[in-house]
Amino acid sequence: MTSYPVLDLTPDELLSTTRTVRKRLDLTRDVPIELIKECLQIALQAPSGSNRQAWQWIVVTDAETRARLGQIYRETTEAYLASRASAAKLFADDPERAKVQHRVGDSVAWLGERMGEVPVLVIPCIKAGKTLPAGNQAGLWGSLLPAAWSYALAARARGLGTAWTTLHLEREAEVAELLGVPPGYHQAALIPTAYYTGETFKPAAREPIDSVLHIDRW
Repeated sequence: MTSYPVLDLTPDELLSTTRTVRKRLDLTRDVPIELIKECLQIALQAPSGSNRQAWQWIVVTDAETRARLGQIYRETTEAYLASRASAAKLFADDPERAKVQHRVGDSVAWLGERMGEVPVLVIPCIKAGKTLPAGNQAGLWGSLLPAAWSYALAARARGLGTAWTTLHLEREAEVAELLGVPPGYHQAALIPTAYYTGETFKPAAREPIDSVLHIDRW
């Protein structure tokens, strides 16, 4: 397998600058499948419950399939942005945070229109039976989501941008049929992957640690 250059980032820099990339995804530049496989090879080192490793990964590069998946994503994005849950409508009573949320909403809309043009679409899946278990599902998704995030980190370290999205799951069955996902496997995310424009990324503004930290009890 070809080995690709890795950026000179400390662990803290990697963790704090792996951002959701939408408008800066380079839609014109092909991404080698071997580079995606290298990122996924890193992702497979993530933990999974009882070491089951029940994950499967779909990497979509075919232009027609990406376009069809992009159309589904466009429609689910439009419905999301029109809903009360839209990122653009959050924190409306806080002028400073509202500005940020409006930018997020604009960015979501931009990607919604162009998802099918992103050169690589990655969908992590996990085996869980025909129906998801009732009650607490933390163990199930905890056996996949760390690996999906490891993929994003590995991609960032190799000069790629990603975005973690789930809006397509409103029509998961339709996407499963499009991609030939067998019964019993469930999709966790849709991760568009591409080279990015510009030089680098910086940490995002976050709420102060003391506003979310509880020591010993709530």
